[in-house]
Amino acid sequence: MIDSNKKFESTKAPEPVGLYPHARQVGNLLFLSGVGPRERGTKKIPGVELDEQGNILSYDIEKQCHSVFNNIRAIVEDAGSSWAQIVDVTVFLTNMKEDFPIYNKIYAEYFKDNQPCRTTVEISSLPTPIAIELKVIATI
Repeated sequence: MIDSNKKFESTKAPEPVGLYPHARQVGNLLFLSGVGPRERGTKKIPGVELDEQGNILSYDIEKQCHSVFNNIRAIVEDAGSSWAQIVDVTVFLTNMKEDFPIYNKIYAEYFKDNQPCRTTVEISSLPTPIAIELKVIATI
C-alpha cells in the first residue's frame, strides 16, 4: 500500500500562505505545492516594490526567477530529492509578453543538464503580489 500521507515542510522555503504542505510524497513521486519567490520568515519578495496598500509599483522578473528556483531547490532537497530529479514543471506568469523571454533564459541556465517536461501559462494574478509561481513534480 502506498503511503500518501507523507508531507514535507522545508525550513528554508517561504511559509505556505494557506493550509497546504510544501510537498507531498506518493510512492516515488514528490508533488510540490505552488512555490513563489517570497523569502522565508518575512513578507519580502525579491525584486518587488509595493505601495502602502500592497499594490505592485514595480518588479524585477529576473530576481523573482532566481528566488523561486532557489525555493524549489530547498524544498526538493529537504524532502530527500534533488534538482536533477525534477520531471515536470508548470510555470504561472502574470505577464507572458514581457516576462517570458527573461524567465525562459534563466530557466535554461537552471535546467541546462536536467530538462523536465514544462508547461507555461499566463494568469491574471497570484495570491500574493508576485509575477511567477512554479508547480513541480520530482522523483524521490
